[in-house]
Amino acid sequence: MNFAHTRIHRALRLLTQGRGSRLVSAGLCVAMLSACTLSPDYHRPELSTPLQFKQAQGWTQANPSDAIARGAWWELYGDKQLDALVEELNRSNQTVAQYEAQYRQAQALVRSSRAALFPSLNLTVGKNRSAQGTGSSSSSLSNNSSGIRDTYNAQLGVSWEIDLWGKLREAMNANEASAEASFADMAAIRLSQQSELVQNYLQLRVIDAQKRLLEATVAAYERSLKMNENQYRAGVAGPDAVAQARTQLKSTQADLIDLAWQRAQYENAIAVLMGKAPADFALAASGDIPALPQVPVSLPSQLLERRPDIASAERKVMAANANIGVSRAAYFPDLSLSMNGGYSSSSFNNWIELPNRYWSVGPQLALTLFDAGKRSAEVDRSVAVYDQTVAQYRQAVLDGFKEVENYLVQLKVYGDEAVVRQEALEAARESLRLTENQYKAGLIGYLDVVNVQTTALSSERSVLTLLQGRLVASVQLIAALGGGWDARTQLAEQ
Repeated sequence: MNFAHTRIHRALRLLTQGRGSRLVSAGLCVAMLSACTLSPDYHRPELSTPLQFKQAQGWTQANPSDAIARGAWWELYGDKQLDALVEELNRSNQTVAQYEAQYRQAQALVRSSRAALFPSLNLTVGKNRSAQGTGSSSSSLSNNSSGIRDTYNAQLGVSWEIDLWGKLREAMNANEASAEASFADMAAIRLSQQSELVQNYLQLRVIDAQKRLLEATVAAYERSLKMNENQYRAGVAGPDAVAQARTQLKSTQADLIDLAWQRAQYENAIAVLMGKAPADFALAASGDIPALPQVPVSLPSQLLERRPDIASAERKVMAANANIGVSRAAYFPDLSLSMNGGYSSSSFNNWIELPNRYWSVGPQLALTLFDAGKRSAEVDRSVAVYDQTVAQYRQAVLDGFKEVENYLVQLKVYGDEAVVRQEALEAARESLRLTENQYKAGLIGYLDVVNVQTTALSSERSVLTLLQGRLVASVQLIAALGGGWDARTQLAEQ
């Protein structure tokens, strides 16, 4: 700082000398001075990062393919229609469009702050009419045009604030970091919207499978009801068997109807995510459910680089760190250079002529001597904002680790449960086969068949519901790992 003060003093001494050539030279000299940096050196906030995820034991590390590395993580599910829906979301989602507009605003602020480092050139052309009293009211009355004068001015001015203390550069750095944070926010909301669409799509496909199951079950129950009605008319079965068969059929039909509004909700949600009105979108039923993918589990250190919300939180720390330097620079004087020149005349005809020219050049040093602690309060506020962003960054990292751990254990538990559920389903199917044979042989009543059929149907639906949960959890895990988003690649493309 002392060396910088010496150079500034020398520059100011040159500026006070009377020759115009030296003024220009002095201005260039001051512009070349290295500004003092008043903000603290930035370091990423310290974190205690685990070597691996606690629930990752037993998981196979899967390396993403080239397509996934570009961010198309939804292609893991191998569904072309899903791929098309997500691409439409990327083009037309209105929430992403809002954040994209915010990012463009942040970019404009960066360009504006960068422009403040350079001189500004202004041109002023105008006419001024003025009058001055003669000191005698009688003479003023006799000649009301006395003292009226027209003045024509044409002036070209250059002004330049010398960034001695790095205030302007720190402001630009803060805006650049904020712009990068805005870009990361946009990536985070895009990932969130993609994740929501994929989850809705997968749940809709499971509902389609449940609908096919219930439709087949309803058809089987209709045949059972017809059979019991025929047996009742033949005197073989009683009215209780018919009532039980009808109750079972109507209950299953009600469950089938209930799926219609559930599917409509998911379909409408997908339409809105793609920027369409629900009335303009329809998704045909499909006979396939996308397969559960092998999720690539990244290392904890990679999570900090891949997740856009964590990247955004860190860039906000960088912006807050730069703003400390901006606040500290208020303690030091502002130095600006100005040069003006032009023509001034009372006559329009000979306005632009050599005798009417004028010019001025000189430095201006402005320093606040007393502000009742305003600058000190602003520095304290900037430091507090920095501490707040550091805490937010650390919390974002902790939340990221927690989400990954939760989804890892959820998928692990669901996987173990799926094995048991499948075994229960196979046992229920076998029990149903044996019970139906016994009923046909007249060894048991129809109530026994109804009970076993209800258990088998419940097992079938439980397996599908569990598959739905596993698919949704896999999407949530991929999003928690940052999807296919790479901060360095994305920023380099801008």
